[in-house]
Amino acid sequence: MIYDFYLIILLFITITLIVIFISKLEVHPFLTLLFAGLFFGLFSGMQLKTIASSLTSGFGSTLSSIGIVIVTGTIIGVFLEKTGGAMKIAESLLKIFKDKSVPLVMNIMGFIVSIPVFCDSGFVILSSLNKALTKKAGLSLSVTAIALSLGLYATHTMVPPTPGPVAAAGILHADLGLVIIFGLIVSIPVSITGLLFATHYGKKYYIEPEACSENIKINENLQNKPSFIISIMPIFIPILLIVVKSISEYPGLHVRNELIKDILSFIGTPSIALLIGFLFCLLLPKNNEKSIFSTDGWVGIGVKNAAIIILITAAGGSFGQILRDSHLSDIIGNYFSNINVGLLLPFIIAAALKTAQGSSTVAIITTASLIVPLLEPMHLSSEIAKGLVVVAIGAGSMVVSHANDSYFWVVTQFSNMGVKEGYKLQTMGTLISGCMGALVIFILSFILL
Repeated sequence: MIYDFYLIILLFITITLIVIFISKLEVHPFLTLLFAGLFFGLFSGMQLKTIASSLTSGFGSTLSSIGIVIVTGTIIGVFLEKTGGAMKIAESLLKIFKDKSVPLVMNIMGFIVSIPVFCDSGFVILSSLNKALTKKAGLSLSVTAIALSLGLYATHTMVPPTPGPVAAAGILHADLGLVIIFGLIVSIPVSITGLLFATHYGKKYYIEPEACSENIKINENLQNKPSFIISIMPIFIPILLIVVKSISEYPGLHVRNELIKDILSFIGTPSIALLIGFLFCLLLPKNNEKSIFSTDGWVGIGVKNAAIIILITAAGGSFGQILRDSHLSDIIGNYFSNINVGLLLPFIIAAALKTAQGSSTVAIITTASLIVPLLEPMHLSSEIAKGLVVVAIGAGSMVVSHANDSYFWVVTQFSNMGVKEGYKLQTMGTLISGCMGALVIFILSFILL
């Protein structure tokens, strides 16, 4: 009993050290998570050879499951950014809606673009367009910027192939197709909640869009952009393939033709699906120059951006494996199974880590590593349950974006917001949106589990 209590205290100490080293001492999360695993393993009394094997096996298994997916997904995002494919999607949406629907258009635009593109980059890419449209419609920038920001954040935290959800799915060995389905189901009401918050609460704080000639620049630049269909295909095709594979393999749905079954299974494997998505990226540039594919070109930029996420995720896998191989899972699992907190636990942990250290991706990876040994004792080991856990972690990682989050500063600085307005709009908006995500997941758990 004393040892059980000691392990729980040791876990809290380890989590506290993770937060301090990442947020206060600014130590890279890769090193922090690796040494956190070593710290917990040594002080929990695990055998030295077990610690070493857990560290390497956790790192390797996580890397093999999500490495290709994160790299290719990131490269797709770079291609959409550099070719203007993301801007073309926005232009197409603007043809459907009127000027007074700018908040709705920007919210939908953010929702789509942030599936492969990081939310920070997505906001920067769309900021000029947002300001120009806001000026033309005579609206407050506080409304449209927050509508865009929260639309971006919804899919950034919950829908693969964004690296965070992909990493969590890899660590928890969750079916990526189910994660995409649940992520889309949950992120839609979350994004709508963000839109309603922006339109009703954001208008209380009027921010004048900068007077500029960006409409002319945007219209001129769009002439060289790829078509809407070509722009959306690198996003849509991989998601479709992964989802179809998951549906075809769902219990009760049997594909009789073995050849078709094998083909669906092959092209729907996440790494293959994302590679196919990358092939459609080749249609985006007007001229496929060799430099695009070089180490210094777009592919090189994507690989460099992905490398950081992959290493952090693999380190999180090492940390999670050490926790899994200790007796901690049985102790905490028995405790939480009695109080039946279920999917609320991953949400709370992710929210606490996000608020404490700022990075949604780090919060997602760390939470997944902490939760993985608890899935079995908490009765969350089924494929549906694991899919919901990943999305619950993503929803928690939205809560909250404030001064220690780089995205907070991107949104405020590119939207002419002061810090005070940023807390009232961006921080409050992410709190409300994240809690809405938790509510939708809670409802889904009652229906599906």
